[in-house]
Amino acid sequence: MIDTSMVSQAVPDREQELSFLAQSAQTALDYANSLGAESSEVSASVHFGLDVNVRKGEVETLEHSRDRGLGISVFLGNSKGHATSGDLRPATIRKCVEKAIDIARFTQADKCNGLAPVDRLATRFPDLDLWHPQALDAELTTQRALACEAAGLANPKISNSDGASASSSFGLSVYANSNGFVGRRDGTRYGQSCVLIAGQGESMQRDYWYDSRRAFSDLESAENTGHEAARRTVNRLGARNVPTCEVPVLFAPEVARGLVGHLISAISGGSLYRKATFLQDSQGQQLFPDWVTIAERPFIPRGPASTAFDAEGVATADRDIIRDGVLTGYVLDSYSARRLGLKTTGNAGGVHNLLVTPGQYSAQELMEQMGTGLLVTEVMGQGVSIVTGDYSRGAGGFWIENGEIQFPVDEVTIAGNLKDMFMRIEAAGNDIDHRGSIQSGSILMGKLTVAGS
Repeated sequence: MIDTSMVSQAVPDREQELSFLAQSAQTALDYANSLGAESSEVSASVHFGLDVNVRKGEVETLEHSRDRGLGISVFLGNSKGHATSGDLRPATIRKCVEKAIDIARFTQADKCNGLAPVDRLATRFPDLDLWHPQALDAELTTQRALACEAAGLANPKISNSDGASASSSFGLSVYANSNGFVGRRDGTRYGQSCVLIAGQGESMQRDYWYDSRRAFSDLESAENTGHEAARRTVNRLGARNVPTCEVPVLFAPEVARGLVGHLISAISGGSLYRKATFLQDSQGQQLFPDWVTIAERPFIPRGPASTAFDAEGVATADRDIIRDGVLTGYVLDSYSARRLGLKTTGNAGGVHNLLVTPGQYSAQELMEQMGTGLLVTEVMGQGVSIVTGDYSRGAGGFWIENGEIQFPVDEVTIAGNLKDMFMRIEAAGNDIDHRGSIQSGSILMGKLTVAGS
Protein backbone atom coordinates (compact mmCIF):
# COMPACT_ATOMS: atom_id res chain seq x y z
CA MET A 1 0.00 0.00 0.00
CA ILE A 2 1.18 3.52 -0.76
CA ASP A 3 2.42 5.43 2.26
CA THR A 4 0.02 8.35 2.66
CA SER A 5 1.50 9.72 5.86
CA MET A 6 3.62 12.38 4.15
CA VAL A 7 1.06 13.56 1.61
CA SER A 8 -1.10 16.33 3.05
CA GLN A 9 -1.59 20.03 2.57
CA ALA A 10 -3.12 22.78 4.64
CA VAL A 11 -5.99 24.96 3.49
CA PRO A 12 -4.69 27.71 1.18
CA ASP A 13 -4.93 31.35 2.27
CA ARG A 14 -7.82 32.43 0.09
CA GLU A 15 -7.22 36.17 0.22
CA GLN A 16 -3.50 35.81 -0.35
CA GLU A 17 -4.01 33.55 -3.36
CA LEU A 18 -6.70 35.78 -4.88
CA SER A 19 -4.57 38.88 -4.38
CA PHE A 20 -1.65 37.18 -6.10
CA LEU A 21 -3.85 36.14 -9.03
CA ALA A 22 -5.27 39.65 -9.33
CA GLN A 23 -1.76 41.12 -9.32
CA SER A 24 -0.66 38.63 -12.00
CA ALA A 25 -3.66 39.51 -14.13
CA GLN A 26 -2.95 43.22 -13.81
CA THR A 27 0.69 42.67 -14.76
CA ALA A 28 -0.47 41.01 -17.97
CA LEU A 29 -3.02 43.73 -18.77
CA ASP A 30 -0.55 46.54 -18.20
CA TYR A 31 2.09 44.91 -20.36
CA ALA A 32 -0.41 44.19 -23.15
CA ASN A 33 -1.41 47.86 -23.11
CA SER A 34 2.24 48.94 -23.32
CA LEU A 35 2.70 46.74 -26.41
CA GLY A 36 -0.19 48.40 -28.20
CA ALA A 37 -3.14 46.14 -27.47
CA GLU A 38 -6.35 48.09 -27.87
CA SER A 39 -8.06 45.85 -25.31
CA SER A 40 -7.28 42.66 -23.45
CA GLU A 41 -8.64 40.17 -20.94
CA VAL A 42 -6.97 37.77 -18.54
CA SER A 43 -8.02 34.71 -16.59
CA ALA A 44 -5.70 33.53 -13.81
CA SER A 45 -6.38 30.55 -11.57
CA VAL A 46 -4.97 28.18 -9.01
CA HIS A 47 -6.22 24.70 -8.21
CA PHE A 48 -5.42 22.43 -5.28
CA GLY A 49 -6.54 18.82 -5.47
CA LEU A 50 -6.27 15.42 -3.89
CA ASP A 51 -7.52 12.25 -5.62
CA VAL A 52 -7.24 8.73 -4.23
CA ASN A 53 -8.20 5.61 -6.16
CA VAL A 54 -8.38 2.20 -4.50
CA ARG A 55 -9.21 -1.29 -5.71
CA LYS A 56 -9.81 -4.44 -3.69
CA GLY A 57 -8.59 -2.83 -0.50
CA GLU A 58 -5.35 -1.45 -1.92
CA VAL A 59 -4.41 2.07 -2.93
CA GLU A 60 -3.77 2.17 -6.67
CA THR A 61 -3.11 5.88 -7.19
CA LEU A 62 -2.77 8.90 -4.98
CA GLU A 63 -2.48 12.21 -6.78
CA HIS A 64 -1.87 15.50 -5.05
CA SER A 65 -1.95 18.51 -7.39
CA ARG A 66 -1.33 22.21 -7.24
CA ASP A 67 -1.67 23.97 -10.57
CA ARG A 68 -1.52 27.63 -11.52
CA GLY A 69 -2.28 29.08 -14.89
CA LEU A 70 -2.93 32.28 -16.79
CA GLY A 71 -4.51 32.91 -20.16
CA ILE A 72 -4.57 36.26 -21.96
CA SER A 73 -6.48 37.40 -25.02
CA VAL A 74 -5.39 40.61 -26.74
CA PHE A 75 -7.13 42.55 -29.48
CA LEU A 76 -5.36 44.56 -32.17
CA GLY A 77 -8.30 46.13 -33.92
CA ASN A 78 -10.55 43.17 -34.69
CA SER A 79 -7.71 40.65 -34.63
CA LYS A 80 -7.38 38.42 -31.60
CA GLY A 81 -4.42 36.61 -30.13
CA HIS A 82 -4.51 34.21 -27.21
CA ALA A 83 -1.73 32.57 -25.20
CA THR A 84 -1.46 30.69 -21.91
CA SER A 85 1.17 29.99 -19.29
CA GLY A 86 1.47 27.69 -16.32
CA ASP A 87 4.14 29.93 -14.76
CA LEU A 88 2.99 33.15 -13.10
CA ARG A 89 6.37 34.79 -12.59
CA PRO A 90 6.34 38.33 -14.03
CA ALA A 91 8.97 37.60 -16.67
CA THR A 92 7.05 34.57 -17.89
CA ILE A 93 3.78 36.51 -17.94
CA ARG A 94 5.42 39.13 -20.14
CA LYS A 95 6.60 36.44 -22.56
CA CYS A 96 3.06 35.05 -22.64
CA VAL A 97 1.66 38.49 -23.50
CA GLU A 98 4.24 38.90 -26.26
CA LYS A 99 3.14 35.57 -27.77
CA ALA A 100 -0.50 36.68 -27.71
CA ILE A 101 0.45 39.96 -29.44
CA ASP A 102 2.41 38.07 -32.10
CA ILE A 103 -0.53 35.77 -32.76
CA ALA A 104 -2.93 38.72 -33.06
CA ARG A 105 -0.71 40.33 -35.70
CA PHE A 106 -1.11 37.31 -37.97
CA THR A 107 -4.76 36.52 -37.24
CA GLN A 108 -7.54 37.47 -39.61
CA ALA A 109 -9.71 40.31 -38.36
CA ASP A 110 -13.23 39.46 -37.22
CA LYS A 111 -15.58 42.34 -36.48
CA CYS A 112 -17.34 40.27 -33.83
CA ASN A 113 -14.19 39.96 -31.70
CA GLY A 114 -13.83 42.03 -28.56
CA LEU A 115 -14.57 42.30 -24.88
CA ALA A 116 -18.04 42.01 -23.41
CA PRO A 117 -20.06 45.26 -23.34
CA VAL A 118 -19.09 47.41 -20.37
CA ASP A 119 -22.70 47.97 -19.34
CA ARG A 120 -23.21 44.20 -18.97
CA LEU A 121 -20.31 43.58 -16.57
CA ALA A 122 -21.16 42.40 -13.07
CA THR A 123 -21.29 44.96 -10.29
CA ARG A 124 -22.84 42.77 -7.59
CA PHE A 125 -20.91 39.91 -6.03
CA PRO A 126 -23.05 38.10 -3.44
CA ASP A 127 -21.63 35.41 -1.20
CA LEU A 128 -22.85 32.17 -2.77
CA ASP A 129 -21.47 29.94 -0.01
CA LEU A 130 -19.14 28.04 -2.33
CA TRP A 131 -15.99 28.01 -0.17
CA HIS A 132 -15.83 25.17 2.37
CA PRO A 133 -12.18 24.17 2.65
CA GLN A 134 -10.60 21.62 4.92
CA ALA A 135 -7.08 20.27 4.90
CA LEU A 136 -6.27 17.91 2.04
CA ASP A 137 -5.51 14.92 4.22
CA ALA A 138 -4.39 11.92 2.19
CA GLU A 139 -4.87 9.43 5.02
CA LEU A 140 -8.48 10.44 5.68
CA THR A 141 -9.28 10.59 1.97
CA THR A 142 -7.81 7.12 1.49
CA GLN A 143 -9.83 5.73 4.37
CA ARG A 144 -12.98 7.19 2.84
CA ALA A 145 -12.33 5.55 -0.52
CA LEU A 146 -11.58 2.23 1.17
CA ALA A 147 -14.76 2.45 3.27
CA CYS A 148 -16.79 3.17 0.18
CA GLU A 149 -15.47 0.11 -1.64
CA ALA A 150 -15.70 -2.13 1.42
CA ALA A 151 -19.38 -1.27 1.86
CA GLY A 152 -20.06 -2.29 -1.72
CA LEU A 153 -18.03 -5.51 -1.51
CA ALA A 154 -19.92 -6.50 1.62
CA ASN A 155 -22.87 -7.42 -0.59
CA PRO A 156 -22.52 -11.20 -1.13
CA LYS A 157 -23.67 -10.93 -4.75
CA ILE A 158 -20.80 -8.58 -5.66
CA SER A 159 -18.00 -10.61 -7.19
CA ASN A 160 -15.39 -7.95 -7.94
CA SER A 161 -14.56 -4.28 -7.80
CA ASP A 162 -13.51 -1.88 -10.50
CA GLY A 163 -12.39 0.54 -7.81
CA ALA A 164 -13.51 3.38 -5.60
CA SER A 165 -12.28 6.93 -5.31
CA ALA A 166 -12.46 9.96 -3.07
CA SER A 167 -11.40 13.47 -3.97
CA SER A 168 -11.15 17.02 -2.68
CA SER A 169 -10.40 20.17 -4.64
CA PHE A 170 -10.16 23.93 -4.10
CA GLY A 171 -10.30 26.39 -6.95
CA LEU A 172 -9.56 30.13 -6.95
CA SER A 173 -9.66 32.36 -10.02
CA VAL A 174 -9.61 35.97 -11.16
CA TYR A 175 -10.97 37.37 -14.41
CA ALA A 176 -9.89 40.91 -15.35
CA ASN A 177 -10.07 43.02 -18.48
CA SER A 178 -8.82 46.37 -19.75
CA ASN A 179 -12.23 47.95 -19.13
CA GLY A 180 -11.42 47.92 -15.43
CA PHE A 181 -13.35 44.81 -14.45
CA VAL A 182 -11.84 42.50 -11.84
CA GLY A 183 -13.89 39.55 -10.64
CA ARG A 184 -12.83 36.96 -8.08
CA ARG A 185 -14.23 33.47 -7.65
CA ASP A 186 -13.63 30.60 -5.27
CA GLY A 187 -15.09 27.17 -4.78
CA THR A 188 -14.53 23.79 -3.19
CA ARG A 189 -15.65 20.36 -4.35
CA TYR A 190 -15.70 16.98 -2.65
CA GLY A 191 -16.64 13.68 -4.22
CA GLN A 192 -16.61 9.91 -3.97
CA SER A 193 -17.54 7.06 -6.29
CA CYS A 194 -17.58 3.29 -6.47
CA VAL A 195 -17.73 0.90 -9.46
CA LEU A 196 -18.63 -2.74 -8.79
CA ILE A 197 -19.06 -6.00 -10.69
CA ALA A 198 -21.57 -8.76 -10.03
CA GLY A 199 -21.90 -12.21 -11.59
CA GLN A 200 -19.43 -14.45 -13.34
CA GLY A 201 -18.31 -15.12 -16.90
CA GLU A 202 -20.65 -13.87 -19.61
CA SER A 203 -23.32 -12.92 -17.06
CA MET A 204 -21.25 -10.22 -15.37
CA GLN A 205 -22.77 -6.79 -14.84
CA ARG A 206 -21.14 -3.52 -13.84
CA ASP A 207 -22.66 -0.39 -12.32
CA TYR A 208 -21.63 2.50 -10.10
CA TRP A 209 -22.73 5.33 -7.86
CA TYR A 210 -21.21 8.63 -6.81
CA ASP A 211 -21.79 11.82 -4.89
CA SER A 212 -20.34 15.31 -5.36
CA ARG A 213 -20.90 18.41 -3.21
CA ARG A 214 -19.49 21.84 -2.47
CA ALA A 215 -19.18 21.13 1.25
CA PHE A 216 -17.76 17.95 2.71
CA SER A 217 -20.49 17.91 5.34
CA ASP A 218 -23.12 17.65 2.58
CA LEU A 219 -21.69 14.42 1.13
CA GLU A 220 -23.60 11.26 1.82
CA SER A 221 -21.60 8.75 3.83
CA ALA A 222 -18.99 6.69 2.01
CA GLU A 223 -20.89 3.59 3.07
CA ASN A 224 -24.11 4.84 1.46
CA THR A 225 -22.31 5.37 -1.85
CA GLY A 226 -20.86 1.86 -1.72
CA HIS A 227 -24.18 0.28 -0.77
CA GLU A 228 -26.00 2.10 -3.58
CA ALA A 229 -23.35 1.05 -6.11
CA ALA A 230 -23.82 -2.57 -4.99
CA ARG A 231 -27.62 -2.35 -5.11
CA ARG A 232 -27.58 -0.96 -8.64
CA THR A 233 -25.06 -3.55 -9.81
CA VAL A 234 -26.92 -6.53 -8.35
CA ASN A 235 -30.20 -5.29 -9.80
CA ARG A 236 -28.71 -5.58 -13.29
CA LEU A 237 -28.05 -9.31 -12.97
CA GLY A 238 -30.02 -11.35 -15.45
CA ALA A 239 -30.38 -8.47 -17.90
CA ARG A 240 -31.78 -9.44 -21.27
CA ASN A 241 -32.97 -8.01 -24.52
CA VAL A 242 -36.55 -7.19 -25.49
CA PRO A 243 -38.22 -7.38 -28.90
CA THR A 244 -38.27 -4.19 -30.98
CA CYS A 245 -41.31 -2.17 -29.99
CA GLU A 246 -42.76 1.29 -29.50
CA VAL A 247 -43.42 1.98 -25.83
CA PRO A 248 -43.35 4.84 -23.33
CA VAL A 249 -39.91 5.50 -21.88
CA LEU A 250 -39.14 6.73 -18.38
CA PHE A 251 -35.73 8.41 -18.08
CA ALA A 252 -34.15 8.23 -14.61
CA PRO A 253 -32.89 11.61 -13.27
CA GLU A 254 -29.21 10.95 -14.07
CA VAL A 255 -30.22 10.23 -17.70
CA ALA A 256 -32.96 12.87 -18.00
CA ARG A 257 -30.51 15.70 -17.49
CA GLY A 258 -28.74 14.59 -20.65
CA LEU A 259 -31.87 15.45 -22.63
CA VAL A 260 -31.68 18.99 -21.26
CA GLY A 261 -28.00 19.07 -22.17
CA HIS A 262 -28.92 18.33 -25.80
CA LEU A 263 -31.37 21.24 -25.71
CA ILE A 264 -28.67 23.59 -24.46
CA SER A 265 -26.26 22.45 -27.17
CA ALA A 266 -28.92 23.15 -29.79
CA ILE A 267 -29.66 26.69 -28.57
CA SER A 268 -26.05 27.70 -27.89
CA GLY A 269 -24.52 30.49 -29.90
CA GLY A 270 -21.90 28.42 -31.70
CA SER A 271 -24.51 26.02 -33.10
CA LEU A 272 -26.81 28.89 -34.06
CA TYR A 273 -24.41 31.12 -35.98
CA ARG A 274 -22.99 28.10 -37.78
CA LYS A 275 -26.57 27.07 -38.66
CA ALA A 276 -25.78 23.63 -37.31
CA THR A 277 -28.82 23.04 -35.10
CA PHE A 278 -32.30 21.65 -35.47
CA LEU A 279 -33.55 24.56 -33.33
CA GLN A 280 -32.43 27.34 -35.68
CA ASP A 281 -34.71 30.43 -35.35
CA SER A 282 -36.72 28.70 -32.63
CA GLN A 283 -36.95 31.54 -30.10
CA GLY A 284 -40.58 32.09 -29.17
CA GLN A 285 -41.61 28.62 -30.35
CA GLN A 286 -43.37 25.97 -28.28
CA LEU A 287 -40.80 23.21 -27.78
CA PHE A 288 -42.24 21.45 -24.72
CA PRO A 289 -45.68 20.88 -23.20
CA ASP A 290 -47.02 24.06 -21.61
CA TRP A 291 -46.39 22.86 -18.05
CA VAL A 292 -42.60 22.60 -18.56
CA THR A 293 -40.24 25.30 -17.29
CA ILE A 294 -36.46 25.09 -17.42
CA ALA A 295 -34.95 27.82 -15.28
CA GLU A 296 -31.40 29.10 -14.96
CA ARG A 297 -30.62 30.03 -11.35
CA PRO A 298 -27.00 31.23 -10.93
CA PHE A 299 -27.33 32.33 -7.29
CA ILE A 300 -28.23 29.08 -5.54
CA PRO A 301 -26.15 28.82 -2.34
CA ARG A 302 -23.65 25.95 -2.67
CA GLY A 303 -24.93 25.33 -6.20
CA PRO A 304 -22.76 23.21 -8.51
CA ALA A 305 -22.55 26.02 -11.09
CA SER A 306 -23.38 29.12 -9.08
CA THR A 307 -21.60 32.34 -10.06
CA ALA A 308 -22.16 36.09 -10.15
CA PHE A 309 -20.49 36.51 -13.55
CA ASP A 310 -19.58 34.42 -16.56
CA ALA A 311 -16.19 33.81 -18.18
CA GLU A 312 -16.25 37.31 -19.71
CA GLY A 313 -17.28 39.13 -16.54
CA VAL A 314 -20.89 39.54 -17.68
CA ALA A 315 -23.40 39.56 -14.84
CA THR A 316 -25.47 36.41 -14.57
CA ALA A 317 -29.20 36.58 -13.92
CA ASP A 318 -32.14 34.39 -13.05
CA ARG A 319 -34.16 33.55 -16.13
CA ASP A 320 -36.47 30.93 -17.57
CA ILE A 321 -34.94 29.51 -20.73
CA ILE A 322 -38.13 27.50 -21.25
CA ARG A 323 -41.28 29.08 -19.83
CA ASP A 324 -44.66 27.37 -20.23
CA GLY A 325 -43.00 25.17 -22.83
CA VAL A 326 -41.82 28.12 -24.94
CA LEU A 327 -38.17 28.89 -25.70
CA THR A 328 -37.64 32.43 -24.39
CA GLY A 329 -34.02 32.91 -25.44
CA TYR A 330 -30.72 31.39 -26.47
CA VAL A 331 -27.46 30.65 -24.61
CA LEU A 332 -24.91 33.21 -25.83
CA ASP A 333 -21.53 34.70 -25.10
CA SER A 334 -20.46 38.07 -26.49
CA TYR A 335 -18.92 36.74 -29.69
CA SER A 336 -21.85 34.54 -30.70
CA ALA A 337 -24.30 37.29 -29.76
CA ARG A 338 -22.58 39.70 -32.14
CA ARG A 339 -22.60 37.09 -34.89
CA LEU A 340 -26.36 36.74 -34.43
CA GLY A 341 -27.14 40.42 -33.95
CA LEU A 342 -28.27 39.75 -30.38
CA LYS A 343 -27.03 40.46 -26.85
CA THR A 344 -24.98 38.18 -24.63
CA THR A 345 -27.01 36.18 -22.13
CA GLY A 346 -24.11 35.87 -19.66
CA ASN A 347 -23.33 32.30 -20.65
CA ALA A 348 -19.68 32.47 -21.68
CA GLY A 349 -18.37 29.22 -20.25
CA GLY A 350 -21.75 27.50 -20.02
CA VAL A 351 -25.02 27.55 -18.13
CA HIS A 352 -25.42 28.16 -14.41
CA ASN A 353 -27.68 25.72 -12.53
CA LEU A 354 -30.53 24.62 -14.80
CA LEU A 355 -33.62 23.44 -12.94
CA VAL A 356 -36.31 21.43 -14.72
CA THR A 357 -39.85 21.86 -13.40
CA PRO A 358 -40.15 19.37 -10.54
CA GLY A 359 -43.20 17.19 -10.91
CA GLN A 360 -45.53 15.97 -8.22
CA TYR A 361 -44.90 12.28 -8.84
CA SER A 362 -42.45 9.85 -7.33
CA ALA A 363 -40.51 7.50 -9.58
CA GLN A 364 -42.86 4.68 -8.57
CA GLU A 365 -45.92 6.75 -9.44
CA LEU A 366 -44.42 7.53 -12.86
CA MET A 367 -43.91 3.81 -13.50
CA GLU A 368 -47.55 3.20 -12.57
CA GLN A 369 -48.62 5.97 -14.91
CA MET A 370 -46.48 4.46 -17.69
CA GLY A 371 -47.97 1.00 -17.23
CA THR A 372 -45.83 -0.95 -19.67
CA GLY A 373 -42.57 0.41 -21.05
CA LEU A 374 -38.86 0.91 -20.47
CA LEU A 375 -37.17 2.57 -17.50
CA VAL A 376 -33.83 3.86 -18.77
CA THR A 377 -31.06 4.16 -16.18
CA GLU A 378 -28.09 4.26 -18.55
CA VAL A 379 -27.38 5.52 -22.07
CA MET A 380 -24.21 5.08 -24.09
CA GLY A 381 -22.77 6.01 -27.45
CA GLN A 382 -22.70 9.30 -29.34
CA GLY A 383 -25.74 8.87 -31.56
CA VAL A 384 -27.18 12.36 -31.14
CA SER A 385 -27.16 14.86 -34.01
CA ILE A 386 -27.63 18.46 -32.93
CA VAL A 387 -27.89 19.37 -36.63
CA THR A 388 -30.97 17.23 -37.31
CA GLY A 389 -32.18 16.37 -33.81
CA ASP A 390 -31.97 12.66 -34.55
CA TYR A 391 -31.49 10.65 -31.36
CA SER A 392 -30.29 7.04 -31.28
CA ARG A 393 -28.42 5.73 -28.26
CA GLY A 394 -27.68 2.42 -26.66
CA ALA A 395 -29.54 2.01 -23.39
CA GLY A 396 -29.93 -0.17 -20.35
CA GLY A 397 -32.52 -0.22 -17.61
CA PHE A 398 -35.62 -2.19 -16.61
CA TRP A 399 -38.74 -3.48 -18.32
CA ILE A 400 -41.93 -2.30 -16.65
CA GLU A 401 -45.32 -4.02 -16.74
CA ASN A 402 -48.39 -2.96 -14.78
CA GLY A 403 -46.25 -0.26 -13.17
CA GLU A 404 -43.77 -2.73 -11.67
CA ILE A 405 -40.20 -3.71 -12.58
CA GLN A 406 -40.14 -7.13 -14.25
CA PHE A 407 -36.50 -7.65 -15.26
CA PRO A 408 -33.34 -5.72 -16.17
CA VAL A 409 -32.73 -4.83 -19.82
CA ASP A 410 -29.52 -4.23 -21.76
CA GLU A 411 -28.29 -4.03 -25.34
CA VAL A 412 -31.26 -2.07 -26.67
CA THR A 413 -31.36 1.19 -28.61
CA ILE A 414 -33.84 4.01 -28.08
CA ALA A 415 -34.50 6.21 -31.08
CA GLY A 416 -36.48 9.29 -32.01
CA ASN A 417 -36.04 12.95 -32.87
CA LEU A 418 -35.35 15.39 -30.06
CA LYS A 419 -37.88 17.94 -31.29
CA ASP A 420 -40.62 15.29 -31.16
CA MET A 421 -39.27 13.84 -27.93
CA PHE A 422 -39.43 17.20 -26.13
CA MET A 423 -43.12 17.57 -27.03
CA ARG A 424 -43.86 13.98 -25.97
CA ILE A 425 -42.87 14.55 -22.36
CA GLU A 426 -45.88 13.56 -20.29
CA ALA A 427 -44.75 14.02 -16.69
CA ALA A 428 -41.76 14.80 -14.46
CA GLY A 429 -40.78 13.36 -11.13
CA ASN A 430 -39.96 14.94 -7.78
CA ASP A 431 -36.82 12.79 -7.44
CA ILE A 432 -34.45 15.64 -8.32
CA ASP A 433 -30.77 14.83 -8.82
CA HIS A 434 -28.91 17.79 -7.28
CA ARG A 435 -25.36 16.67 -8.07
CA GLY A 436 -24.81 18.46 -11.38
CA SER A 437 -25.31 21.81 -13.10
CA ILE A 438 -28.46 20.42 -14.77
CA GLN A 439 -30.94 19.26 -12.14
CA SER A 440 -33.93 17.17 -13.12
CA GLY A 441 -36.18 14.48 -11.78
CA SER A 442 -37.33 11.48 -13.77
CA ILE A 443 -38.95 12.32 -17.12
CA LEU A 444 -41.76 10.23 -18.58
CA MET A 445 -41.95 10.38 -22.35
CA GLY A 446 -44.57 9.04 -24.76
CA LYS A 447 -43.85 6.22 -27.16
CA LEU A 448 -40.36 5.90 -28.58
CA THR A 449 -38.84 3.17 -30.69
CA VAL A 450 -36.97 0.63 -28.59
CA ALA A 451 -34.85 -1.50 -30.91
CA GLY A 452 -34.00 -4.86 -29.43
CA SER A 453 -33.93 -8.43 -30.63
